[in-house]
Amino acid sequence: MKNHFSSKSLKVNKNQLNLTEGFVFFQLIKFAIPLILSSVLQLVFNAADIIVVGKFAGDNALAAVGSTSSLINLLVNLFVGLSVGTNVVVANFFGAGRKRELSTTVHTAILLSFISGGILTIIGVIGTKYILILMQTPKEVLSLATIYLRVYFGGIIATVVFNFGSAILRAKGDTKRPLYILILAGVVNVCLNLVFVIFFKMSVAGVALATVISQFLSAFLVINCLLKEEPDFRLNLRKLNLDKDIFIKIVRIGVPAGLQGIIFSLSNVVIQSSINSFGSVIVAGSSAASNIEGFTFTAMNGFTQGTLTFVSQNLGAKKIDRIKKVVLISLSSVFVVGTVLGVMSVIFGKNLLKFYTDNPDVINAGLLRLKFVCTFYALCGMMDVMGSSIRGLGHSVLPMIVSLAGACGFRLLWLATIFTIPSYHTCETIFISYPFSWLITFVVHIICFVIIMKKTN
Repeated sequence: MKNHFSSKSLKVNKNQLNLTEGFVFFQLIKFAIPLILSSVLQLVFNAADIIVVGKFAGDNALAAVGSTSSLINLLVNLFVGLSVGTNVVVANFFGAGRKRELSTTVHTAILLSFISGGILTIIGVIGTKYILILMQTPKEVLSLATIYLRVYFGGIIATVVFNFGSAILRAKGDTKRPLYILILAGVVNVCLNLVFVIFFKMSVAGVALATVISQFLSAFLVINCLLKEEPDFRLNLRKLNLDKDIFIKIVRIGVPAGLQGIIFSLSNVVIQSSINSFGSVIVAGSSAASNIEGFTFTAMNGFTQGTLTFVSQNLGAKKIDRIKKVVLISLSSVFVVGTVLGVMSVIFGKNLLKFYTDNPDVINAGLLRLKFVCTFYALCGMMDVMGSSIRGLGHSVLPMIVSLAGACGFRLLWLATIFTIPSYHTCETIFISYPFSWLITFVVHIICFVIIMKKTN
């Protein structure tokens, strides 16, 4: 006999949100706002890293830290994808009221996070320098970038554990506690940045070490939350075990999601390599602009993650009509947020870039990227919402294939053809490939979603 969560028990637990009932828009906002704040705060703290480095360690240090983001995403995305798989599986079991499978999933996911983090540490520490060389990282920043990445990946296991733990909490509608954890860890990160870089003159190594320490703090706190959870979500370290069936479910959803992230990152690595060919000034400007773009992206990504959890819970509860409402409201929200914040980033771009550097050439390079990317950033958010909707319905391979062809394949083809024409061998040509790829992928995702929903009905 199946055990089901009662609506009464859902209301009693303040850290739990039943996403299968109530007014969709308000519930989506309630779920998404802590996610948005978490991501924005994380970006503020990451921006603090770059600002401290740029102001107190010079443009080469700024370029070294900024040029590593695409490589970090490349190596981390597969394991972050597994955390997406965890979110979908936990939310589905929660929506269906299957308590035993829910508990098994929690223990399987946490053990998987430890294993994944260990593997990623080895890969990152050993392979970063060789990959940076392949990326044509400018010689003047290569050694600094290598130092930064080796320290960063030395503690990457904490980042992976936090992502998995947060995915479990989000699956039951709890987005507040991950926010509180990030606030505390972020404050620690900023304080350590100032101490290590300004007082101890540790440059990029100090920034990386501060990040590692703050990530271990966040991992400890999220594990502590799970240790004190209600029985169905409670973590017991003695019960850690890789359940075969649950592992396959997580991998079936998570690996394609991770591969999609890797594919995006690969295209970004190629694009970063093309940007690197224009020298350290362009690299520094693009890095600062990319950090500013992140604020718009994370605001949209709160709705993207909300869509994933909403669709998964409602699929478990077999409320198909509610899924359609969730997707439409998410698309509308992302369009408004992405357009407003994207345009504001362009309008106030010069003033924002001054926080990162005083070099006018670097500022102009950053403005160039903002104009081409942020103006159309809403398309990126809408593309991600549709991908999450399909993934929440249990189809993870399809959005991966669509993204491979529509976004990444298009960008690589663009660089291999248009960018090689002498008159178009410019930064503008690189940046304009982003909105075109988003639009193509978004349209194809919509077609796929409509077909899947018909079959689901």
